[in-house]
Amino acid sequence: MILRLIVCLSMMFLPLSVSAYDRLPPPVKDKDFYDNGRPDPMKVELGRFLFYDKILSGNKNISCGTCHHSLSNTGDGLSLSVGEGANGLGVTRNTGLGENAVVERVPRNAPPLFNLGAKSFTTMFHDGRVTVDPEQPSGFISPAGDDLPLTLDNVLAAQAMFPVTSGTEMAGQRGENSVADAAADGNLAGPGGVWEQLAERLMDIEEYADMFVEVFALGSKSEITFAHVANAIAAFEAVTWRADNSAFDKFLRGDFKALSLRQLIGMKLFYGKARCSHCHSGTFQSDGKFHSIAMPQIGPGKGDGVNFHEDFGRERVTQDIEDRYRFRTPPLRNVALTGPWGHDGAYNTLRGVLEHHINPVKSLMMYNCRQEPVLPSRKDLDAIDCLTHENLNVLEQIASSNELRPNQLGQRHIDYLLEFLNALTDSGSLDLRADVPKRVPSGLPIVE
Repeated sequence: MILRLIVCLSMMFLPLSVSAYDRLPPPVKDKDFYDNGRPDPMKVELGRFLFYDKILSGNKNISCGTCHHSLSNTGDGLSLSVGEGANGLGVTRNTGLGENAVVERVPRNAPPLFNLGAKSFTTMFHDGRVTVDPEQPSGFISPAGDDLPLTLDNVLAAQAMFPVTSGTEMAGQRGENSVADAAADGNLAGPGGVWEQLAERLMDIEEYADMFVEVFALGSKSEITFAHVANAIAAFEAVTWRADNSAFDKFLRGDFKALSLRQLIGMKLFYGKARCSHCHSGTFQSDGKFHSIAMPQIGPGKGDGVNFHEDFGRERVTQDIEDRYRFRTPPLRNVALTGPWGHDGAYNTLRGVLEHHINPVKSLMMYNCRQEPVLPSRKDLDAIDCLTHENLNVLEQIASSNELRPNQLGQRHIDYLLEFLNALTDSGSLDLRADVPKRVPSGLPIVE
């Protein structure tokens, strides 16, 4: 107890110029979030229904909540999601059956959704393909270009426009339904496009139509657009999965008893010798930038490279070869809850991904692609999961792009860092069962 008091006092009185604690972020406040963290409750409830309603998928068999479920800590517990065509939830999800089975795994890990209603998050997706840009008509750079609506509330709403346009994620394959056909043709915003078709589906459901008219003060249901859908979903995500009441947050607000001695030591390492805060900086411990850290590549990839199973990451957006294998720095609140970790979920333990950061190239070379990932097995999918990782030439290229130099930390240091990372868990995020509605207005099953 005395030692802990000494540590706390030293943190308070050491000159900031010589202390690792000058890198600590300020406490999180309501003003850090859109709508001061209090969006319209009716808008939130509408978004809650939409998030879990399969009506937004081409074949009406998958929702946003399938891959970002409350029971899986806003992810799905898999290294790579299995989207449209699969059955089940979380780690029990399979790859589907027969001609309706999934075509491929989703190439990247389903990212957690905690705190994305904060204004400091200006970039979405692992490669940053949706980002704030006031010079654009819509206010955002996105794959839709000038077709992106001008009425989106924020970048989180802009992000919500796109999963429904992916054949692998929600739209389905050409020939299966008209939404999938529009997506395959690249018709997102035009007449008969993906967004128009989905909005028309909602107009035909009386409960949804009434809610949209009331929440957005529309003259009639004919004015419903998919931008309204995205704005409602963003409001739901922002308020429901705000997580800023961890032990670390309490410490930042002045409760110096909130962290144990081991967590304090881990925090000092995080913001000091371990160099974690060089990238995991700022309010939610992300610099929002893109880095290559020699993360193993698994799964189908994004069609890049000589074998078409690589994922070039940020380069796919910027077309700059210097950005190859770079991915956005993830925020760390609730990080202990959100495995598997990495842009493709390569690591199934928090210790494993932390040890990777300590010596990325060594970890890359020792990675067991056949054992580590959490993936539902199917022979044809399994056959390509490790093609990239087991290509020595590609492995050397990934290694050479690495930006992190090895850090001389032992297992005891890693233990302390893990203690601190666990102190980033908001206790309010430990039980999210109440976030899931018992029904949705379309009448479709929430889980099947």
